[in-house]
Amino acid sequence: MPKEVHVVRFSADPVKALKIVDVPEKHAGPDEILIRVHACSVSFPETLLIQNKYQFKPEIPFSPGSEVSGVVEQVGPSVTSIRVGDRVRAGMIYGGFKEQVIATEFNCVKIPDSLSFQDCFLGNYVTSYYSLVVRGQLQAGETVLVLGAAGGLGITCIELSKALGARVIAAASSEAKLAACKRAGADELINYEAPDWHQKVKDLTMGRGVDICFDPVGDRFTEPAVRCLAWGGRLLVIGFAAGEIPKIPMNLLLLKGASAVGVFHGKWPAMDGVEGEKEAQDVILNLAVQKQIRPAASQVYDFEEASVALDDMMNRRVIGKAVLRTSAGAAFLKL
Repeated sequence: MPKEVHVVRFSADPVKALKIVDVPEKHAGPDEILIRVHACSVSFPETLLIQNKYQFKPEIPFSPGSEVSGVVEQVGPSVTSIRVGDRVRAGMIYGGFKEQVIATEFNCVKIPDSLSFQDCFLGNYVTSYYSLVVRGQLQAGETVLVLGAAGGLGITCIELSKALGARVIAAASSEAKLAACKRAGADELINYEAPDWHQKVKDLTMGRGVDICFDPVGDRFTEPAVRCLAWGGRLLVIGFAAGEIPKIPMNLLLLKGASAVGVFHGKWPAMDGVEGEKEAQDVILNLAVQKQIRPAASQVYDFEEASVALDDMMNRRVIGKAVLRTSAGAAFLKL
């Protein structure tokens, strides 16, 4: 029987929140696709979901997980673009920590042969694309300050910003994390645990400031970041991984002619149509094939280690992209 990771109670302790259960085999409906999962993406929103702190509030029990990759086992008669045996990646709001997943054509993208099941996850890249291109209107030659730059989302922002012709200043909390940012292509590195870090950003920009601040961190880091903005700069408000939702002195935006721009990728297709998301996926896949971005997993956990993976994510021990590997994925790697 296939296994699933279920959230059985809301808790800040993943060990108490999660349980692995056996479930019956699934079958694809008329317009559905059944995927035998090889790998599951692990992202920060999962840590909010298990605590009931996310924008979406699923009912218990449910499975966290916003992306999976694997092999198509069944397709319904209405499905036209996906076939049995295809290697695919599928996205969802939650429900991905499973060995079998039901998806739709819209949610599925075929994986290029050059990418492995562990290294094909697009969700963070699509969020970064939506943030930088759609909401931030990034132009080649501009400077981007990335907070939380060593996380899964931060690394994709560095890579994508560089691929789009921007200069990148990466901000993270340790030398090991900054080294990962450098490997991802960051031009400049800032340890934002230093008390004067925002002045260093200004020094690196000759006093001008940055055009965009990519901020998935919030808390005490946001106000100094706003002070780093150039005239007409854009603060991209993506999340609050550091805990507290910050309060920005509005006079800072006024004096800089700057903007605070909300980024809610989860609502993008519903509000603006699916074409933009599809276009973003195509751009990102092309960049991956051309090796301008590298969607590689840096930390791989076994499926049974889901609670360990989420605990590491919550406690900022993950550098880069984390994934769960199912039994099917482990067997594939052994072939």
